[in-house]
Amino acid sequence: MMHDDPTDDDPTGEEPTGDEAEAALSPYQVSTEQDVETSLRPGTLGDFVGQPRVREQLRLVLHGALRRGEQPDHVLFSGPPGLGKTSLATIIASELGAALRVTSGPALEKPGDLAAMLSNLARGDVLFIDEIHRIARPAEEMLYLAMEDYRVDVVVGKGPGATSIPLEIAPFTLVGATTRSGSLTGPLRDRFGFTAHMEFYEPSELDQVIRRSAGILGVDLREEGAAEIARRSRGTPRIANRLLRRVRDYAEVRSDGAVTLDVARAALEVYDVDEFGLDRLDRAVLDALVRSFGGGPVGVSTLAVAVGEEPTTVEEVCEPYLVRAGMLARTPRGRVATVSAWRHLGFVPPERAPGETAPSLFDES
Repeated sequence: MMHDDPTDDDPTGEEPTGDEAEAALSPYQVSTEQDVETSLRPGTLGDFVGQPRVREQLRLVLHGALRRGEQPDHVLFSGPPGLGKTSLATIIASELGAALRVTSGPALEKPGDLAAMLSNLARGDVLFIDEIHRIARPAEEMLYLAMEDYRVDVVVGKGPGATSIPLEIAPFTLVGATTRSGSLTGPLRDRFGFTAHMEFYEPSELDQVIRRSAGILGVDLREEGAAEIARRSRGTPRIANRLLRRVRDYAEVRSDGAVTLDVARAALEVYDVDEFGLDRLDRAVLDALVRSFGGGPVGVSTLAVAVGEEPTTVEEVCEPYLVRAGMLARTPRGRVATVSAWRHLGFVPPERAPGETAPSLFDES
């Protein structure tokens, strides 16, 4: 898939005109953002960029099981969103030559929901549960037995007359993904044979991701433009691919289509992504912390109300990168703006703001 143009399949090579052109622009024939994002996912471990330790460990787990003719151990990926957990689940199914069944923790509210899904699995299938830490407790307890013994107990009836019927299920590999590994219960975590934590990407790795995506999308991407997008992508491939698509739009509409350094900078300014990769919400959090609360400390719930967002959004979307960028600190008393945050917003930091080096006994007065 090298082009976005839905008319490329025309064998005549002629430009559509009139009604044909109108039909060619039908929204039912144009790929959605989700379709494009899916097309950018790597298909094999060799195509997957970044996470070198995780890739090597996963390769050993999968190929070792294939050589022995066994079902691979269950796999758990943890880490911030957008780092490739879903892509790796797809790759696992591809490497095993198995079907991938996808669901999410919030969708499994009752044991019956999980039992229905497990009973429909074929031998060797890969079951991917995203946000597995949000699975309902009754369903989680059923999952324990399924992961260990490939069996579920279905309860028929209620009260004293209830009967538990054991139901054998086909051997499968469970792949779980979570953004909050600390929320997983111990019994569930212990049943995974391989666990891996996904790390944020370096700009050089994101540069490779963007170049690969540009090749798939047919974007005329220049070296300096790729580096600029990578630098502002917050260490996250999903964000890098999203920014690439937005910069492509800007380049096609307001320039000659080539993504150069100047075009990338101008486009990212339009989309409110600054030189540090902070977006509107990130800056709103820092601005509220500095202007409204004097740099903190302040609780995350209060901070979320100040910016009009949910606490989980501030905690899971904004904070990981702001902490990593050294602009926000988590303390027992609440969130605090660091010296870097004050300076980034154009304010003079207080004398003893977090991140400021405390004077030593040997400093001159």
